[in-house]
Amino acid sequence: MVDQFDERKVNQVVDEGKGYELPLLLFAGFRTLIDRLNTRLAAEGHPELRPAHGFAMQAVAAGGPAGATASDIGRRLGVSKQAAGKTVDRLLAVGYAERADDPADARRKLVRLTPHGLDALARHAAIFDELRAEWAAVLGAERVRDLETALKTVVPPETAYRLDATSWLGGA
Repeated sequence: MVDQFDERKVNQVVDEGKGYELPLLLFAGFRTLIDRLNTRLAAEGHPELRPAHGFAMQAVAAGGPAGATASDIGRRLGVSKQAAGKTVDRLLAVGYAERADDPADARRKLVRLTPHGLDALARHAAIFDELRAEWAAVLGAERVRDLETALKTVVPPETAYRLDATSWLGGA
């Protein structure tokens, strides 16, 4: 027999443990940083960039000067080749990336960042450094370092940069 819903029991469980707050606070911190980053990027001449674009450009840049394939980008982001391809198509459309032939394999196309994309990526890095410094000014540099160290301890290295959030938020 199923117990009747008892709001007091639910409230007691919620009040006793605040474990649910940790993922919410981590996500809210992430969103705060990314939202502030994109506001700054828009003000600095990159209004068409969206959060996924910065991560995709990092995945492209990880391929080195020659570029990266859509499969490489997808693997680095933890998304399908098709999902990576959609993001790459948008980067191409707004001038942040270009396609090039792979000199090692004529059947493959590489994606490279354009000067506009490289500028955006450099601004990403500088703004993230400034945002981190702002957090350090509020929390203290040692606390921010401790937070980063602690997260590196509990986050498996192979998943640290995966962005396949849609797969665990109910999307495709």
